[in-house]
Amino acid sequence: MVKSVIVAYVLWAVGGPLGLHHLYLGRDSHALLWMLTLGGFGFGWVREVSRIPAYVGEANQDADQERKRPPASVPPPVGPVRFAGQVCVGIYFGTVALIGLNSLSFFYLIVLPLSVGAGVHLVSSVGQQTSDLQKTLTACLITSPIFYGSTLSPLPISLAASVTAAQNRRFKPPQTPGKTQKLGPRLYRLGLAWLAFSAPLGYCIFHNTTATLYYLSDSITALLDIFWFLPWLRGVMEYILLMPYRILCVLTGGGYYEEAWRKVLEILLKEYTEREKEALQVLALKSEASLEEITRSYRELAKTWHPDHNPSKDAEAMFVKIHEAYDILQRWHRPHRFQ
Repeated sequence: MVKSVIVAYVLWAVGGPLGLHHLYLGRDSHALLWMLTLGGFGFGWVREVSRIPAYVGEANQDADQERKRPPASVPPPVGPVRFAGQVCVGIYFGTVALIGLNSLSFFYLIVLPLSVGAGVHLVSSVGQQTSDLQKTLTACLITSPIFYGSTLSPLPISLAASVTAAQNRRFKPPQTPGKTQKLGPRLYRLGLAWLAFSAPLGYCIFHNTTATLYYLSDSITALLDIFWFLPWLRGVMEYILLMPYRILCVLTGGGYYEEAWRKVLEILLKEYTEREKEALQVLALKSEASLEEITRSYRELAKTWHPDHNPSKDAEAMFVKIHEAYDILQRWHRPHRFQ
């Protein structure tokens, strides 16, 4: 069936961020990527306005054009846009996993690297190219233990996976002329992939909203702190991170002041998580305790339970527990968290 450029543009305009035009053109990997990232976070969707004719041409190529494709031994050229997309989507998949699945005991050794690797491989499989999934996942599994427990671990894991995917890139095998897959099975597979991606995240958001926002706030702060030496770049990053709120305000007719957004976060995050409640119990404090009271209680208890001054066999374990509780509550009171 010959594909139409006009139809492709209409689908791009109507449901482009959901990948409808890619679904129409048989580009299922690209369609799934757009479904999970809302059109490459919006930037990829806008960029495609000039690329749709080429996509339609690829979809309409006949057997002669298929035979003109370079041999499998010749790797496709390295694309900086594709590489950057692999890194970004790998980080995105890893962050989603951190939010929805970080309670699993084997998370940092298995779940996180596999999630990042899946994101990188999805981008590397867009269009006529693909990469070696096994080698990409192996790179993730090797890199993940090095950054075990770090909030920013998706970044180095995604970089390692993207480099590996770029080194093992290749063209997809040619399709049999005239053979097309039915729409029903394609939608079924895409639906399963979308459900596997969104179900853990949706469960975490709806059943642990406060903890989710707490983690997101810490992740955003850590990301912005990387660019402390480039204030202008930090400002650009903050502008991009606040874009969902601006779009929401435009749609609802509200004003999009950053201060209002920060106040919303502050109100939502004002509740203590279970971990923080345990920390309050360790330091024998009430929920309304100030930072000064927390520090004072920590110093008194640390002095009492210090192994050098307390001969009890439980002194060392209790001292570590007191220190961890103080770190948790000190982070909750961190002043630059909403700035």
